[in-house]
Amino acid sequence: MENYIWLIPVLPLAAFVITLIFGKWWIKEASHWLPILALAGSFGLSFAAFLQIRGAEEPVVVELWRWFSVGSFQVPMTLQLDQLSAVMCLIVSGIGLLIFIYSVGYMHGDGGYYRFFAYMSLFAFSMLMLVLAGNYLVLYFGWEAVGLCSYYLIGFFYHKPEAAAAGKKAFIVNRVGDFGFGLGVMLIFVTFGTLDYSGVFRQVGAGGASDGVLIAIALLLFMGAMGKSAQFPLHVWLPDAMEGPTPVSALIHAATMVTAGVYLVARSAVIFASAPTALLVVGAIGTFTAIFAAVIGICQKDIKKVLAYSTISQLGYMFMALGVGAWAIAIFHLMTHAFFKALLFLGAGSVIHALGGEQDMSRMGGLAKRIPATYYTLVAGALALSGIFPFAGFWSKDDILGSVWRDGQYLFWAVGLITAFITGFYTFRMIFLTFFGKPRMDEATGKHVHESPWSMIVPLVVLAAGSLLAGFLGLPGRLGVLQGFLEPVFAPANHVLGIEEHTLTAVDYVLMVVSVIVAALGIVLAWFMYVRRTDLPALLGHRLRPAYKVVYNKFYVDEFYAATVVRLTVDGSRWLWRNFDEKIIDGAVHGTAWLWQQAGRAVRPLQTGRVQNYLLGMFAGLFVIVTVVVLL
Repeated sequence: MENYIWLIPVLPLAAFVITLIFGKWWIKEASHWLPILALAGSFGLSFAAFLQIRGAEEPVVVELWRWFSVGSFQVPMTLQLDQLSAVMCLIVSGIGLLIFIYSVGYMHGDGGYYRFFAYMSLFAFSMLMLVLAGNYLVLYFGWEAVGLCSYYLIGFFYHKPEAAAAGKKAFIVNRVGDFGFGLGVMLIFVTFGTLDYSGVFRQVGAGGASDGVLIAIALLLFMGAMGKSAQFPLHVWLPDAMEGPTPVSALIHAATMVTAGVYLVARSAVIFASAPTALLVVGAIGTFTAIFAAVIGICQKDIKKVLAYSTISQLGYMFMALGVGAWAIAIFHLMTHAFFKALLFLGAGSVIHALGGEQDMSRMGGLAKRIPATYYTLVAGALALSGIFPFAGFWSKDDILGSVWRDGQYLFWAVGLITAFITGFYTFRMIFLTFFGKPRMDEATGKHVHESPWSMIVPLVVLAAGSLLAGFLGLPGRLGVLQGFLEPVFAPANHVLGIEEHTLTAVDYVLMVVSVIVAALGIVLAWFMYVRRTDLPALLGHRLRPAYKVVYNKFYVDEFYAATVVRLTVDGSRWLWRNFDEKIIDGAVHGTAWLWQQAGRAVRPLQTGRVQNYLLGMFAGLFVIVTVVVLL
């Protein structure tokens, strides 16, 4: 493995460089081949590494070169492959490959076709570096690189003011979280004298830091995770990021980049397990985010915005699991979510493609028979997201709720169960508004509705199969293959928390049945309101107008930020510009120039141009010098 691990991220990097430099001179329609082949190579190597790392007790660490060497600050450029990074590499490269193929049809004819695939390749490299990093500084490099790629890809349609603004918003909001992450990395080095995972975790297990320091490190790392994984209150960038092309939404904002925060907390499981207070904060914020975003998703009209808030909510489920030490279950939900959420985003893109760019669900309807392949695959993704047996989302969501119940966090469990009901409702609200009822689009759009090309449909079918079958890799209790595979990575953290292997009991089966019934009730309510009694949504919206307005406007979080943080920052910057920059900084510079100007004017009369005057001045100066020397 040591001989080829480095190729996993390098292949997409090479595709990025070559495509960006030479893509504009190639036949534009063919500039996707190199990125697709490169990511296919990364997927093949990731699968080989996955097979080889099974059962290994120690990770494989490869040092490429010495990155920093300043005194005691020694940081090598290392890659580390263990069971966790192997799973993440498969998810990034496998889901990414399907999205790359889908993009061939979706982005066909776009003027920036080659640039799109170049940026997507750069993102794949950055994300693979993030999950393969062998120390926190290399992880931070990949972390910032994926943030940069998200800025490029969200603002890909840079001629649209909304897309440009969304790219800047994502970049700036993530800087808030990344500031905390950077401080956490610094505190790790100051405390432990190393940034290597093995060295840090070994010292944490040996009690090499006080409880207060460990809590501070954990919360600073989680601050970075909150930004990247869009947890409240740093969630506001993700819905706006839907201004990017739909494949970008699927790859970056559903399947891979937003899960980087979950990966960071899971990778640092020993630190969080040793800081129970921080672990409780992780679970509480994740639980609140799950229901908060789900409620907002109820009233959204944009099909991609519904999925965006669904992503935020599902990420909250993952942090809920992490908050009770269910590390492997959180990664299990990360994997299943990658399948069905990528499917839902790409399916939404297929709908948008069929309608010539329309995203408002109030202008859809009656599409089930006109785009059947898209319809059936989207329904499969919706069933998985809702947690209906036997789809993948059922197994991972139920595992999370079960682990929360066993930990005694009954409030978390109750909120998670309510969120499951809301998830079923808004997911099938989207399905019914899009595919059922009478067509609500204009006549010109309706005439041109068509099924997507094979390059878009094939990935949908593969992802639909994954949304059905992937859940069987993580069955509850001792049946879970994925949990057993990840056991060597999380064993030290489980030892700290005293977590043992769980055997299924009657309570677990009851919880499974309850979660399915609750999700099904949400689907039934959506059917009743949007198929059976289509007048009810408008009637309820009128009677509950104040509540509807608050939810539709996303609880005014963006407006609150605009009125406080943004306004204070802008007004403060302007005040500093006028009163400090112009008056003090510029004043000091202009004042210095003025003083020299006045000094020049004062001595200007001495420049007479007469030699005898200069000789007299020289004699007087020499006389003064000699006199002073003699007297002293």
